[in-house]
This record gives sequence, structure tokens and C-alpha cells, in this order.
Amino acid sequence: MLTTDFDYPLPPELIAQAPAEPRDSCRLLVLRRTDGSLQHCTFKQVIDFLDPGDLLVANETKVFPARLRGHKVSGGEAEIFLLEPKGQDTWQALVKPGRRLKPGAVVMIGDSLKVSIIDWEDAKGERLVALESLDGRPLDSLLHEQGNLPLPPYIKDYHGPDTMYQTVYAKQETSAAAPTAGLHFTPELIERIKAKGVNWATLELQVGLDTFRSVDEVNIEDHQMHTETYTVPPALVEAIAQTKAAGHRVIAVGTTCVRSLESAWDKEQGKLVARDHERTSLYITPGYPYHVVDALITNFHVPKSTLMMLVSAFASREQILAAYAEAVALKYRFLSFGDAMLIL
Repeated sequence: MLTTDFDYPLPPELIAQAPAEPRDSCRLLVLRRTDGSLQHCTFKQVIDFLDPGDLLVANETKVFPARLRGHKVSGGEAEIFLLEPKGQDTWQALVKPGRRLKPGAVVMIGDSLKVSIIDWEDAKGERLVALESLDGRPLDSLLHEQGNLPLPPYIKDYHGPDTMYQTVYAKQETSAAAPTAGLHFTPELIERIKAKGVNWATLELQVGLDTFRSVDEVNIEDHQMHTETYTVPPALVEAIAQTKAAGHRVIAVGTTCVRSLESAWDKEQGKLVARDHERTSLYITPGYPYHVVDALITNFHVPKSTLMMLVSAFASREQILAAYAEAVALKYRFLSFGDAMLIL
């Protein structure tokens, strides 16, 4: 298939620059795969589509302050975007200005944090960087003091609190981006869902910057899928087994949960297996046979992205593009701070 098969016209004014407040007041587009029908609601009404005995699975990762702004020792402003730890005090990172920050360059973040460019990381332009504390304080303290929350590059005018780019159930700071489908949940909505008899469980996938990227290759088969670290705990495996045995649904809150759960499926054993900080490069495209996930809560995704391919594999490409066309016509808000979809 061609990458352009997953493209759609997205007016720039529909890219949300701030989240809905309260979180669950955003719009919700419900797509039924059986007939392609669409229903328009608000997110707080998601509870009406959940049945007692269903299991919601959410990604409890938290975004860390990965964006570091400083200046080159040689002069001029610079930015380091930490993506993933690669060893003792070393990270995979994006840098600006990319052409000038070559191996050997040094960037100062304030007076206490030194970032040295060690090497090229891969063909996409990432660098391997080393962090060094110059005043003896732990690097974690310096990152939280000097770092900024890394909003996606298409969010250019947000001035609200950083907490709105974190889910209300976030725990470990392991991600360079938020699992955005979960941003719509409030503590009150979660409690109402549980009170209805719907079960709630969590896993962890460390979200990377590739989440935001469009696919550059002409054919989707030529794309090299990025890898991410994920954990599916034994308690969740058991909860899913019990849910399936009782005839209820496993509902993923976001594409990161989809990738984690489907990555944890063991084809040889024909069952879900617990995973602990394992790596996945699972690339879900149309034709993929879903093994675990029965329904999906998600946002509206970047055109020509792997996430468009994932949701087009869960429903169909035609259903997804038709739903997106209607969402554009009705001026839904798109991408990370935008509105939500429920695919049943």
C-alpha cells in the first residue's frame, strides 16, 4: 500500500493548540465497525458505551521534562530534546540547530548542566549526547529545574499548565510524549466508570517522538518502525484472560496500549504473555489480525502516520477516512490536544 493512502486534508486551524477544560468536555466521535455508522457525543458520555465486565487498559507513563534550551559554547542558541536513555548519563536526542551541532559540540543549559554531542545516533539525524552536572547536583534534579515539557511541534501557542499534557493517572516519568488518548479522563469520570462495573488496569509504554512523525517512504512496507520499551504486568494478563473468558471486551485507551498488548501476544503459545521492559517495533498496518484489543479510544492522528495505519487496521481505511472527513467538516479539533474517537 502507498503512504498516500493514509493521507487526508487537515486544515491548520483544526490542530488544537490547547486542551478542552474540563478534560472530558471535548467531543467524541463514535465509529461502529460493523456498519461504519458515526455518532457524535462528548467524551464524558464514553461511559454510555461501556458495559459492566469490560476492561479499560490505560498507559500510565508520565512525560519527563525532555526539552532543554541553552546556548552553544561556540555561540548562539541551541535546543536539546532528550528522547531515550542509552547508558550512564547518555541519551538519544534531537538537536537544534541540527547542521551546527555535530559531534564535539558543547551546549550549556544554564550554568550547571553541560551537554556534549558525542556521535550521530542514526540516519534520521538523532545524536548521542552526554549530560554532565557541573555543580554536583544529581542530573535528575537539574533536568527538572532546567527542562521543559516537550509539547509536539505542531502545538505552537500553548500557555496553560504542564499538567494538562499529563494524564491524571500518570506515574513513572519515562516518556518524551504523552499517551494522548488518556488526556480526556478525569478522576471523577474514572470513578464513575468503575462504579458502573467496568474494570480499569494499566500498563506502560515509553512513548517516543516518532509518534508525531509522518511516514516518508512511498510504500508503507518500506518504512522502518521505531522501537519503544513496554511492560505488560502479570496482573493485567490475568485480568484480560478473565475478561475474555466472561465474554466481555478489552478496550485500549490509546494506540500505545494497542501496541503493548498486541506485542505481548505470543503467536506460538496463542496467548498473552507478561512482558517486563521489553522492546517492540510492532508495525500494525491493514491486514494485521488483532488478538487482544476489542475496542479502542484514540485521538485524531497526523496524516500519513503509522498511527493512521494502525487505526485503519482496526477498523478499515475507508471507514477511518470517512470518519475523518466528517470530523473535518464538523470542525472537530485534531491531534494531541484535540477531540477523541471511540472505535467499537
